[in-house]
Amino acid sequence: MSGAQGAVGRIEPRGIGRGGRLHWAEHAARDIASKRIIVGFGFWIFLLSDIVMFSAFFATYAVLTEATAGGPSGKDVFHLHVVAMETAFLLLSSFTCGIASIGARARNNPMFYMSMAVTAAFGAGFLFLEIHEFVGMIAIGAGPTRSAFLSAFFTLVGCHGLHVTLGLMWLLTMMAQVFAKGYRADILRRMLCFSLFWHTLDIIWVAIFTVVYLMGVAV
Repeated sequence: MSGAQGAVGRIEPRGIGRGGRLHWAEHAARDIASKRIIVGFGFWIFLLSDIVMFSAFFATYAVLTEATAGGPSGKDVFHLHVVAMETAFLLLSSFTCGIASIGARARNNPMFYMSMAVTAAFGAGFLFLEIHEFVGMIAIGAGPTRSAFLSAFFTLVGCHGLHVTLGLMWLLTMMAQVFAKGYRADILRRMLCFSLFWHTLDIIWVAIFTVVYLMGVAV
């Protein structure tokens, strides 16, 4: 009986032996992959809903482009050299954001932190120029209440600026989380979502630059 009990005692429960450990590792890998897919899919739905909102703002702006009520039009208030600098800042920030994502996956602290800091600097520079543009327009009487055209302009461009502001807050939060908790799987998923968000803002800005500024000056 004692020998039988010893034999039973030597039996390893599932998850303890080598085969069990392999099974657990495979299950954990599938679980991480499934969470990444679910989080990515859910965030894409959020981004698509955001794009639908911006599409409505674009449509409203297109309808109200000529509704200046005798006030200034885009040709009178837009300064393409300033907008070109804003565009350059945002495009460069998208590039450095991609470098930061590579650094996070490689768990390379210098690459991650430096790229995120440069991304934040470019984003802050973009916001500074945009606010300076808004203040200058309001100072000459071209505020959002002057005409339907300017209301649509401030709503569309201002909404994008608000998204950039939230993106900068998210960026700083990601840097703090990596510093405090390291490159955990859940933090890498959040970094993936942040990168998608930031690149989407870049794409929307290219549309704004084309439809609002370039076409506005050409009219």
